[in-house]
Amino acid sequence: MLDSSARVSAIRITQQVTAGQPLDRAGLEEVRIADTGISYLPWSERTIYAQRLARVTLLPGTLLTKQMTAAGSEEIIPGRARVGLALKLGQFPAELESGQRVQVIYLPGQESIDRKSTVLAQSALVDAVIEPGSRGSSRLVNVIVDSAVSPMIAGYASNGQIVLAYLPGAH
Repeated sequence: MLDSSARVSAIRITQQVTAGQPLDRAGLEEVRIADTGISYLPWSERTIYAQRLARVTLLPGTLLTKQMTAAGSEEIIPGRARVGLALKLGQFPAELESGQRVQVIYLPGQESIDRKSTVLAQSALVDAVIEPGSRGSSRLVNVIVDSAVSPMIAGYASNGQIVLAYLPGAH
């Protein structure tokens, strides 16, 4: 029999977090709830879980469970590779952020006989986005892709022939 008077501290989401996006400590709050036996994440573990990604879209008011989160490194498994891309304006969407899903598209250059673009990765995870420094206009973007296409993506990227397309709502 459950004691409805027993209370525990849990983590509640205060701002919507889209699947794949990092949880933000500012978007977490402590809430006291009845101990129902459900394994809500305790408030004492907030710093650990604030560094994880949302596995699903989390709405304000959601009580956080471990199954709702993923470590960023969970995407790096055998058969996957992290590829660094130096992209110029126009090769990525303006709203590009870490945790988003993108298509990685090969766009042939002017000298190519066949000017047909090709999707090389249907749903790549953006692992990091680094703003350009004072020396250049390129933005550095890390994407996680199937290791079978990573050499091709890296090669085309070095020639400026990669474009990223944002996939809103993709998991």
